[in-house]
Order: sequence, then C-alpha cells, then structure tokens
Amino acid sequence: MLPDEASQPQGSWHWTASNRHLVIDAPRGSALSDLNGDWSIAALEQMFEGLSRGRLDKAFDIADGPVRCNLTLSSGQDIHLVGAFVGEDEAHGMVLAGSDFADIDPSDLQPGPDLYPVFQPIVSLGNGHVAGFEALARWDDGAHRNPPSRYEDEALASNMLIRSAETLSKLREASGRADLFMHVNLTARDLARSTLPALVEALMQGYDLPEKALRIELTEQAALRDETDALAAVMALKAVGAGLVLDDFGTGHSSFAWLADFPADSLKIDHGLTRRLGQQRTDTILGTLTLLAARLGMTTTAEGVEHKDDAARLRSLGFDYAQGFAFARPMEEANAIAFLTS
Repeated sequence: MLPDEASQPQGSWHWTASNRHLVIDAPRGSALSDLNGDWSIAALEQMFEGLSRGRLDKAFDIADGPVRCNLTLSSGQDIHLVGAFVGEDEAHGMVLAGSDFADIDPSDLQPGPDLYPVFQPIVSLGNGHVAGFEALARWDDGAHRNPPSRYEDEALASNMLIRSAETLSKLREASGRADLFMHVNLTARDLARSTLPALVEALMQGYDLPEKALRIELTEQAALRDETDALAAVMALKAVGAGLVLDDFGTGHSSFAWLADFPADSLKIDHGLTRRLGQQRTDTILGTLTLLAARLGMTTTAEGVEHKDDAARLRSLGFDYAQGFAFARPMEEANAIAFLTS
C-alpha cells in the first residue's frame, strides 16, 4: 500500500515542449516540496539518482498520448509522473509518491453491501442499438432503493468503478460485443484520490477491458473548483486508458477555454437543452455543439431524452448517442444483460 503521505495527490506537473520546461507544483512542507518550480530537464535531473537521469527526457520525446515516468530522487524516494498530452506542445499530470504506482488501498476493493448500482442504456442514433451504459448509484435500505444521499462515503467512487467494470465484463461476454462501454460518474473530491488511476488501471487489466471502455464522467462545475489539480488528475486517468466524458455540458458556466484544456473523448449535452428540441435557436446551438465536438474528435450524447420521436431530429443535428426514458430506464444488472441480448 502507498505510504500515508501518498494517500492524497503529491502535486501536479505541466510540460511545455516549445521550451522543454517542466513546472512542478507540490504542497509546501511535503516530502516533494523541493521539486516546486519551473525546471529545465538538465537542472531537474540533478535531483534524481543516477539511473533515473535520462528517463525524464525520454518520457516527453513523443508529443502524443499518455506519459508514464518512474523516477527515484537522490534521497531514495520513488515518485511517478503520470499524465497525458493535450496537444503537441503541452502535457499535464499528477505526481505520485510510493514504491509502486499500481499499489491500491485494500479498502478500495471492498464494495459496501448496501450499494446497489443500476445501469441505463446509451443508444447509438446511427443504428438504434445499445452502445453502452451509464452506472448510477442507488442505496438499498431494505425497503427502498434510492439515489445515494451519503456522498460523504469516500468509498463510493471506487465501489462504483469496481461494480461497473465487473458488470461491463459480463455484458461484453453475454452479448459478444467488444465495443460496449460503461460511464461512471466521479466528483472533484474523487479526483483528489491519488490511488484512483491505479484502481482504474487494475480493473481494466483484470477484466481485460480495452482502452476507453471504462469512461469517467465529470461535470465542469466540479472540475473547476480546482482546475489545476483536476486537469492533472484526469490526465492521469487518461494515461491508464480511461475514457473521459464532460457531463452536463450547456449548463452553468460552460467554458470553451476548459473545453480546450480538458482532453475529453465525449460531451454529454444537458437535458435542459435537449428538452427544448425543436426550437429554432436551441436546434442551432445543439447543431453547433455537435459540429464543434466532432471537429475536436469527440462524440456527443443527448441526455434526458423522453420521446422516441426526437431520435431522428437529434441524429440530424449530429448527435451520436441518446440516453433517457424514451429508450430505457435504469435497470439491474440481470435486466441490463437481458435488455442487451434480447
């Protein structure tokens, strides 16, 4: 297990390729605070033991995809830079401390007995087939199964990830569909757990899930509470193969600057917009959003769709997927398998 000081993120990093500088932000007073600053590779490498020197430079040689670099400080402490590129010129990520990045807190692997996840189908508007599911947490109090009210439960995120990966594996096996995906919601506090990327990586490897089969949903409003740390965390998740979905887009203070920084694979358009479908101004906005997403290499999902007749209009506006009561309500695992295979 990671040492106590690594139970929270040990910092974030930002790489700029044009000047080959690495900016590290580590908490003051922590074991890694000496790494704070704007570093050239040559200067920073003096902080590492001999065998680690040279690894850092190679980690940023290919300006694309994930970044994983294991290093040992001259003090003997092991650290890990985990993240991903957001373009050819820059990358962001987390700084983790500990002897082994893949270590997981054993408590993360013990789902609470009263957690009762349900799964809502996400339908492809191209062919009308189920493309994936969103996992939704419910609590079983013996009489009713309701949305979770105990968000203070720190194990909720890891429990939902475990249950979701397990169910996705069963759905893929029962249907013979290798292209199915599963959405799981995370909060800003969930992102603050430095062991989360390790858990996602372990689940994807353990259940033999391909890249982006497990997709993390995050609302912009949650992420912007601490944009620097949130961006570092999502880069670390992307580095271990998770897909990233920007949820509830079109509500609150949706920022195009954040959209430029956040390496999302998909946008979910909030039901506050999709329920106005058919209004000229709304349709113009929706069509523009789907075009923008497509040009950024992202898919789009219309959330909260209540009428099947809306499917054709959503498709004409460029949406890839739809989700809502018009297609199916959230259901238990056994019913999701039956729904998918019927």
